[in-house]
Amino acid sequence: MGIGLDLPTFIGQLVSFLILLAVVTRFGYRPIRRAMDERSARIRESVEQAEQARLEYERARMQAQQELDDARQEAHRILVDAGAARDSLLEAARAEAKQEARDIIETARAQTEEERQAMVTDLRRQFAEAAIVAAESVVRETLDAGRHRRLIDEVLDERLPLEKDQPRP
Repeated sequence: MGIGLDLPTFIGQLVSFLILLAVVTRFGYRPIRRAMDERSARIRESVEQAEQARLEYERARMQAQQELDDARQEAHRILVDAGAARDSLLEAARAEAKQEARDIIETARAQTEEERQAMVTDLRRQFAEAAIVAAESVVRETLDAGRHRRLIDEVLDERLPLEKDQPRP
C-alpha cells in the first residue's frame, strides 16, 4: 500500500478507539458532564446568594443611614426645643422679677406716703397745740380746746391745703 497503512491494524485500532470512546462516553463523559453541570449550578447559586447578600447589605446600610439621619434630626429638634424652653423659662423669670420689683417699689411708695401723712397729721396736731398755748398766753384766758382745734384746722386747711390722694415724688 502506498500510504503505509496496514488495514487490519488500522481497523483493530479504530474498533479499540470506538470501544474506548463508547466506554469513556458512557462511564466518564456523562458523570464528568453531570459534575460540571452541578458545579456550574452551585456556582450560579453562590453568585445569586452573594448578590442577594449584597442587596440585603445595601438595604440594611440604607436603613441604618436613614435611622441615623432620623436620630440626628430628632436630636436637633430636641436641642431646639430645649433652647426654646430655656428662653421661655428665662423670660418668665425676668417677668416675675420685674413684677416683684414693681410690687416692692409700690409697697415702699405706699409706706412712704403713709408715713408722710402720719408726720403731717402729727405736725398739725403739734402746731395746733402750740397755737393754743400761744393764744392762751396772749389772751390769758382758757378757751375750749376743741373749738380752738377746729378753728386752727380750718385755717390750716385754707392756707396749707394738703392733697392726701396725690403722693409726693
